[in-house]
Amino acid sequence: MTQRRKDAGLAAVFQHAGVAAAYRHRPPYPVKVFDLLETLIVGKPRNVLDIGAGEGALARPLSARVDRLDAVEISREMVSAGRQRLGGTRPNLTWIVGPAETAPLSGPYALVTAGASLHWMTWDQTLPRIGQAMAPGAMLAIVNQSYHALPWQDELRDVIVRHSRARGFNPDFSLPDELEKLGLFEIRGRHDVTPVAFQQATADYVEQFHSTASLARELMPAGEASRFDQEIMDIVRGYESQGMLRMEIGASLVWGRPLAR
Repeated sequence: MTQRRKDAGLAAVFQHAGVAAAYRHRPPYPVKVFDLLETLIVGKPRNVLDIGAGEGALARPLSARVDRLDAVEISREMVSAGRQRLGGTRPNLTWIVGPAETAPLSGPYALVTAGASLHWMTWDQTLPRIGQAMAPGAMLAIVNQSYHALPWQDELRDVIVRHSRARGFNPDFSLPDELEKLGLFEIRGRHDVTPVAFQQATADYVEQFHSTASLARELMPAGEASRFDQEIMDIVRGYESQGMLRMEIGASLVWGRPLAR
């Protein structure tokens, strides 16, 4: 039996141009994330694979620090958006359009990274496959990033639950731990990045929600997206100053070795 966490139907939403466009409003990864990823690279050449790259939030900055970076992404719209972002046409960054389960790989890789992506993949196909493409001693680093300790978090959760297309959301679910429990991943280390200050236009903060599969405009009936946006605006209005929100961005890394079960 194949192991996949999330609804494959929702994953198709990332093929929409509107979802890809909304990605530019997601906050960037803290610089410390890339410092840590560099320390995990083993040997030379420093060739890295990023799976489920999206528009390259990890791949584009990391490519400036390595010899070659292959960014695998199933959505052509995401790749198109990534090529238009800063660093998206760097000569050593190769975009590969296709699913991580079958896309052509050019290992051995000194590091493999996965941002908010691995939960969409078929785990017992993807993990052994990328393990075979990794150099001896190389790690798979699973990176999670999010807004940190928002003062309006409880109200926000209520709005998201009302509008989300993803059912059965469990905020305590840990993908790395689940993969280890299934015998597909051996955890070697963890690190929580100290949250960093981040300022964002309120309108951009609202729009970034529509870059997610569960809150994509394309899945909402007429008028629902506008209602959702207004509900979020009502929640954060008391916290903004001159149309801007001051927040913090946090991140965590878990790294280890994929296993062939």
